[in-house]
Amino acid sequence: MKFTAAREALLKPLQAVIGVVERRQTMPILSNILLVVKDGQLSVSATDLEVELVAQADVDTDSGGEITVSGRKLLDICRALPEGAEVHVSASGEKLSVRAGRSRFNLATLPAAEFPVVEDIKAGQSISVSQESLGRLIEKTHFSMAQQDVRYYLNGMLLETGQGRLRAVATDGHRLALSQVGVDGSADAQQVIVPRKGVLELQRLMSGEGDVELEIGANHVRVQLDGIRFTSKLIDGRFPEYERVIPKESTNELKADRGVFRGALQRTAILSNEKYRGIRLVIRDSGVMLQAHNPEQEEAEEELEVEYSGEDIEIGFNVNYLLDALGAVEGDVVTLSVQDSNSSCLIREPGNEDCTFVVMPMRL
Repeated sequence: MKFTAAREALLKPLQAVIGVVERRQTMPILSNILLVVKDGQLSVSATDLEVELVAQADVDTDSGGEITVSGRKLLDICRALPEGAEVHVSASGEKLSVRAGRSRFNLATLPAAEFPVVEDIKAGQSISVSQESLGRLIEKTHFSMAQQDVRYYLNGMLLETGQGRLRAVATDGHRLALSQVGVDGSADAQQVIVPRKGVLELQRLMSGEGDVELEIGANHVRVQLDGIRFTSKLIDGRFPEYERVIPKESTNELKADRGVFRGALQRTAILSNEKYRGIRLVIRDSGVMLQAHNPEQEEAEEELEVEYSGEDIEIGFNVNYLLDALGAVEGDVVTLSVQDSNSSCLIREPGNEDCTFVVMPMRL
């Protein structure tokens, strides 16, 4: 294997895939990346056995071949080379040689045959969606995913197709975020759970223009975009019946300026309990009072003018959950609907049915 490429052309695919290369690996091959050179194309693959990324670049090929080499070291070398440098890469025996100007590096390799590759995911359906829409779906819901919950099916995001839409849902048992977008064609009804790492890696990739192809198989989901192929295993589990926990809209509805409300929550939260982050909302016709206190006997209080029609309610929430939901609402106005002090709160932007946020109350 022997090829030549500009530093920048080599850097781009390396940076695209490095996110899934784990620093501490039980299997040495997983800290390596797979380089495949064929017909003037370099393919760079990385995997942690859960998520796989493959990126491509055009190179001048002298001879084809495939080899695996340390992903971090090769990336660090390319980053450290001067801009515009021409990089000559060749494999000989068990070493990979990297030359640029007067610099020369010899890297240890492992056989390409040992590298685990996901070839065909046996896609049951393929959906075309814009990068912007898919990126927004993830952005509006990812913060509600659980982290290392024993209920493993919560440590990821539900993707649901059907009824001419693609829907993303995430919940950690204390809050829920739902976002949806219309898609062309009649997508089959299907539910799959993408693991947390796959969701965050996919979010990182969603930065360009144009459409992406979303393929859903029995055990994998795959997205093709801008010379990058993303593949993730799916979580084998049953996602909760999320629609049952979304409360009906109540007559007790508070309407506020999103920016003003968010600012007041952030200020009050400064003196909340650092562990539980509890904050009390005292809701009256005259407005809402935000209250927080902590074990050091410190207190914060702020009054806020809002539109409210309904009964007087005192209710407690984890302030971080409210702030995350308000951060995901796009409009200037937000509505909070709550049945009583023991019921979940429904957060929406007026007139927007595509995004819904639910936050459970907490005892204070």
